[in-house]
Amino acid sequence: MSTPTQDATSSLDKYFHITKRGSSVANEIRGGIATFFAMSYIVVLNPLIIGLAPDSSGSILGVPQVAAVTALVAGIMTIIMGVWAKQPFAMAAGLGVNALLTTTIISTPNLTWPEIMGLVFWAGILMTLLVLTGFRTAVFNAVPESLKTAIVVGIGFFIAFIGLVNAGIIRRVPDIAGTTVPVKFGVNGHLLGWPTLVFLFGLLLTITLWVRNVRGAILYSVLASTALAIFLESALKIGPSVYTNDAGEKVANPVGWSLNVPAFGSNTSAAPDMSLVGKMDLFGGFTSIGGLAATLLIFTILVSAFFDAMGTSVGLATEAGTIKDGQIENVDRVLLVDALGSVVGGGSSSSSSQIFVESATGIGAGARTGLANVVTGVLFLLAIFLSPLVTVVPFEAVAPAMVFVGFLMMRQAVNIEWDDWALGIASFLTIIFMPLAYSIADGIGAGFVSYVFIRLVQGRAKEVHWLMYVVSAAFLVFFGMGLIDGWAHA
Repeated sequence: MSTPTQDATSSLDKYFHITKRGSSVANEIRGGIATFFAMSYIVVLNPLIIGLAPDSSGSILGVPQVAAVTALVAGIMTIIMGVWAKQPFAMAAGLGVNALLTTTIISTPNLTWPEIMGLVFWAGILMTLLVLTGFRTAVFNAVPESLKTAIVVGIGFFIAFIGLVNAGIIRRVPDIAGTTVPVKFGVNGHLLGWPTLVFLFGLLLTITLWVRNVRGAILYSVLASTALAIFLESALKIGPSVYTNDAGEKVANPVGWSLNVPAFGSNTSAAPDMSLVGKMDLFGGFTSIGGLAATLLIFTILVSAFFDAMGTSVGLATEAGTIKDGQIENVDRVLLVDALGSVVGGGSSSSSSQIFVESATGIGAGARTGLANVVTGVLFLLAIFLSPLVTVVPFEAVAPAMVFVGFLMMRQAVNIEWDDWALGIASFLTIIFMPLAYSIADGIGAGFVSYVFIRLVQGRAKEVHWLMYVVSAAFLVFFGMGLIDGWAHA
């Protein structure tokens, strides 16, 4: 006679295809927790990116307000992706779009934050229509297999690079240094500080557990590294990498924690401020800057979000083993949920919510189904109220997992047709542009445009799917947006 527990487990297995995908409930829970730890920093980082940036009127969205809606939208969209699309692809505010908003769009005269979020909303609506008409899926199918593989490898490189930068192993060289080298190793060429020790401990532990075939190796490493970080901070009071002194000046601490200081604060919970929900202005942007300028900005947001998600989903599905006959399982649902993430993100002023590349950490820990997403999503919803759940895990504890997952994804490089000049060169450009431009979309664009160009030079234009010409033309417009915007305002 079956027990209620057995029946519940069987129902979960049947709905999410857990056994079919070679997983287990325990693996999904571990994977979901690992994904949350890997991407929980977005609840802290997103408010610092868009919450403090003033618009043309001098208004800001506010850090507490952005933090609340960031966790809310991440939780809701991640759960929907898991329950409906049944994939372990967690979602949250995309850093590519956020960087675009705060470095380019925010500088547009007369444009306010509610109007900017209205543009994000419209980009999401357009992307949703592209999914419903089958265009987005058709573009996915038109991409040559080698370029799809290159996207996976490039994302692996990108993930590893993010991990090394987050941990302070690779650091930006200030422009004042007057050097053409943009990054450097450690602090003046040396590895310094206790946070670096936490990273090295985590990386070596991850490798050790993995090669010893320990299930949950990545999650256990994150937890052990976090425990070490908490102990070190408690004993040594290391502090953040940037702090404010008594004079109100910002002071750099090269050996401090990169963002999250692993210590529990006195305030273990806070009432969330959801005042940003519904504050977007749908039509104000068209009135403030004109229809043409607003349309160009919507197109820019659309291209960035469109190809970030396409590239990320290919990479994650490859690692999760959920690609069958060259197709991601439930790909239409995956892309539709991702598109709706921009709609919901704009409507809540948290920015476009997208499939997060850090989901690869959970997949590396064993996640194969949407059940892992339910776990991750619930943790994000709890993070709305329990701030220490997010802020206690430092980047240095998560970065080793990202570096190791990068290795797992980069192994796919052997499947690229390097002997074909068009595929080989385009794949190479895809791979190097993603981490160095710090953008998945830019890497995909570099690969697509170069592939089409080389096929034309080879006299083999008929071998290129017509959609590749359309998409490459769109990328040329995207890359030349600065010139186009200049001409529009001339």
